[in-house]
Amino acid sequence: MATRMRQVILRALPDLRVHPVGKWVRADALGSTVVDSRRVQLVWEPKRVVGSYAVPEEDVAGDFVPVEGDVAAEHPVPMGDDGPPVLDPHTPFGAHTAPGTPLTIRTDAGDLPGAAFRPDDPDLAGYVVLDWTAFTQWYEEDEPVLGHPRDPFDRIDCLRSSRHVVIASDGVTLADTTRATLLFETPLPTRYYVPREDVAMDLFDRTDSHTVCAYKGEASYWSARVGDTVLRDIAWSYEEPRHDAAPVAGLISFYTEKLDLTVDGELQRRPRTPWS
Repeated sequence: MATRMRQVILRALPDLRVHPVGKWVRADALGSTVVDSRRVQLVWEPKRVVGSYAVPEEDVAGDFVPVEGDVAAEHPVPMGDDGPPVLDPHTPFGAHTAPGTPLTIRTDAGDLPGAAFRPDDPDLAGYVVLDWTAFTQWYEEDEPVLGHPRDPFDRIDCLRSSRHVVIASDGVTLADTTRATLLFETPLPTRYYVPREDVAMDLFDRTDSHTVCAYKGEASYWSARVGDTVLRDIAWSYEEPRHDAAPVAGLISFYTEKLDLTVDGELQRRPRTPWS
């Protein structure tokens, strides 16, 4: 019987996963470089879908002090209909799902509370996992990294398509196009990016929300007005996307988890994701 690759990935989610990274990684905080390592591993704690950098303890310019007190709460969310719950990417670093010791990094310039985690797993002996948000800037080689560490098993693919795509809410058409660019990103649902000329822009208002994707760059958000209902941050755009996402520059995409998506006349099932 054939094995579906998605199932292979999903079965691994409850495990502690590691992968060596052949990159020079640095991180700045408190006005100086605190992390400087050429022996980096990516670590996914159980139920995490976004990895964290782990480095040898001696590659961190500071001392490690055990953290006392309560750990952060987990926020499990669905990822599709056929997989175990995963942690919402906004779940704080302090919600550890593997045995180990939370640590504060104590530097000459001050403390980084709870910014490190020393796993008990013998395959990570001598390593600490690091909290992305505790540092002001990360670098891979000499390139700044945005959002979170890039996953070597994740990629995006942007393809122009003449499929007839209609996006609606409660019978109100928000977009109608045969010029969409489809963005495929493992393991997320296909996203449909639509030229603004094919979007009912009179129903949309830009908000002050922004997010950062390690692969696509910084997104700006839009709310839609459907009758008396405001669909907050229901759509987004990348004005200056990074690298492989360049084909979607300026196009509008939508949370089809909450909208009706019809492709070539066929209504699509709403996906289940952390944004459902």
